[in-house]
Amino acid sequence: MWQQEFTWFFVLFHREFRQGNRIAFEVLMALAFAHFFGFYNPKQLADFLDIPHQKLYVQLQDWSVYYLKEMLLRFMVKQAVEHLKPVVTKSAATLSRAGVTLSVDNSVMDRFGKLLRCTWSWYSGRCHDVVRGQDLLGIVLTINHIVLPLHLLFCPKQGRYNTNKADLLIFMLSRLKAACAREGIDLTKIPLTMDSWFVSQPLRERLLRLGFTKIIIAGKSNYTFTMNGKKQDAAHWKKDLVLPNPTWGIDVPSCRVQGHSPTFGAIVLFFFQKSTTRSYYLMNFSQVVMRGAEIWHIWKQHHLIECFWKILKSIFHIRSMQ
Repeated sequence: MWQQEFTWFFVLFHREFRQGNRIAFEVLMALAFAHFFGFYNPKQLADFLDIPHQKLYVQLQDWSVYYLKEMLLRFMVKQAVEHLKPVVTKSAATLSRAGVTLSVDNSVMDRFGKLLRCTWSWYSGRCHDVVRGQDLLGIVLTINHIVLPLHLLFCPKQGRYNTNKADLLIFMLSRLKAACAREGIDLTKIPLTMDSWFVSQPLRERLLRLGFTKIIIAGKSNYTFTMNGKKQDAAHWKKDLVLPNPTWGIDVPSCRVQGHSPTFGAIVLFFFQKSTTRSYYLMNFSQVVMRGAEIWHIWKQHHLIECFWKILKSIFHIRSMQ
């Protein structure tokens, strides 16, 4: 199995980077694989192998950060394209059954160091408090219950370019759209899901201009909506609305309603209950009309990006690198 996976990486590297340094690439692969054994930098790996660590650094000195990021992006896109091509030309129903979605989320990694890149104070949902660390913004593709990372970038708070998450997200999606277009894949046909942090009318308009037509975002409790002549915030609507029992295509009590927001105008809301005590709601930012079952089926895939973050932090022992 490992031989097949390594062969895939090396064949792709030689095809995409014809002038690339093969030895430097082999060193990078070795450093990546070393994470599984608790070696997180060239010095640790060199000490374990009992070789001078300068030899590893010499091989890596010709690689720029841009070159490394470009290599990772191409690897991730190529892997996603291999899974997408068999289903992307099929009907919308086939895409839906395959659970094809793009999920966007960020995750904070605790850091104690002060000289590490992009280390600032961020709000952590896990800690429910502001912590010092690195905020990693990620876009993953879910297909047939498989999670494939497409793009990962650290969120900066200083600099001249893309210093907020909305700008960074548009930049990432634009690059992915162009990269997939070169492979004959229209990324904008895939539904997009995001959590409540990304709720904003300017971002909605920018995503629509980029070409995405199916956008489902988790709503915030403090947003105000008017329904049937009554105006109140979402927290009160979640208490007042009666959610019918699960119906065809929806395995939780839910209710799809039409509302009006001072910020977003006319909008479709999908309220649902995950447990006997807590209710949530989704906002349909799509240009197309969707039934409740469609909205729910798209959103059901979003939890997979949370699983991706947990597995990523577990495999690479992120807490051990604080």
